[in-house]
Amino acid sequence: MNAYSKVFIDTAPLVYYLQKNENYFAKVKNIFLELDYMGASFALSDITITEYSVFPYKNNRIDLIYTLNNFINKSKADILHTTRDVADRAAKIRAEYPFFKTMDSLQLAFAFVDRCDLFLTNDKQLKQFKDLNCVTLEDWKMM
Repeated sequence: MNAYSKVFIDTAPLVYYLQKNENYFAKVKNIFLELDYMGASFALSDITITEYSVFPYKNNRIDLIYTLNNFINKSKADILHTTRDVADRAAKIRAEYPFFKTMDSLQLAFAFVDRCDLFLTNDKQLKQFKDLNCVTLEDWKMM
């Protein structure tokens, strides 16, 4: 197992963990524990927060917004915001990988610009991106 110093968390793993998805919660919890044990820091984007928050707001589940905020505070996760560099990198990613969605390209750009050494996702398609180590939950090998 590689040691990672900075990990970008894509939306799906965060949702699975914070909303205790019956299929993925245990796996994501173990991954987060391993990464914490390695001393890795976490990053997520304002897009992740937006995507995560749709369900709680739509279903009046404000408790899930508190859960997100508690996770961010407890993990001391960096919240990455869109900048000109991120937007430019996302455009370059879309140019090279036209089948990637814009939001996915932005997520990859956040991680790339912030020099994350792991992009944790559950989107198998994103593993095609060669400028970052993109790992799906399925691909994660326990220590």
